[in-house]
Amino acid sequence: MLIRRIAAGALGLLLLAGAGLAVAEPTPARQKELVHMVRQDCGSCHGMTLQGGLGPALLPAALADKPAEGLVATIIGGRPGTAMPPWHRFLAEDEAQWIVARLMEGFPK
Repeated sequence: MLIRRIAAGALGLLLLAGAGLAVAEPTPARQKELVHMVRQDCGSCHGMTLQGGLGPALLPAALADKPAEGLVATIIGGRPGTAMPPWHRFLAEDEAQWIVARLMEGFPK
């Protein structure tokens, strides 16, 4: 199981590296916090299963044609004139990159 997690994390890093982003891996404890944040806080607008709601779906198929850098910028800076707030007070950019990598591959439960 641990080997699968490491392999999945490495794959996510490669995907973002291929998209032009170098991603630092948060500690396991921080990863757990980030997963909870996405599921609860982001899920309040994007749907608890990330299938969409007030905000668009955050599933791999919905994000496939989106540049990873743009998704990170949206998380960090928000989208003025919309309900999407900036999260820069709560996340470092490398944590937003990690979140984008996980969203693009299928977010953990």
